[in-house]
Amino acid sequence: QVQLVESGGGLVQAGGSLRLSCAASRIIFSLFTMGWYRQAPGKERELVALIPRSGTTTYADSVKGRFTISRDNARNTVYLQMNSLKPEDTAVYYCVAKRPSDGMDSWGKGTLVTVSS
Repeated sequence: QVQLVESGGGLVQAGGSLRLSCAASRIIFSLFTMGWYRQAPGKERELVALIPRSGTTTYADSVKGRFTISRDNARNTVYLQMNSLKPEDTAVYYCVAKRPSDGMDSWGKGTLVTVSS
C-alpha cells in the first residue's frame, strides 16, 4: 500500500514562501505521476500541480509563476515550492500518487498552509 507523508506546512505572511515535501514509500516512485492538490475551508479539493515521470508539469492557473513542483527520484520525494503566497492559498495541501497502470490515486493525510494578510 502506498504511503505518502507530507511536511512543510505552517503559518506564513502574505508574500512569503514555503516548501512542501512529500515522502513516498512502498511504490516504484520513478514510475508514478506525482502531484499536489489543496482544499480550502468550505471548498472542493482542487489540483495545484502535477509532475509526470517525464514530460511537462501542469499547474493550476491560480499558482502559475508562483509555485514550482519538482521531484527527486533518488529520495522518493516530491516538492512544492510556494512563493509570493496569498491569503487565498490557505488550504490543506495533499500529496497524490497516480498509479501508472490505471491512474488510481493514493493520497497523503495533508499538511495545513495558512497565509495571513
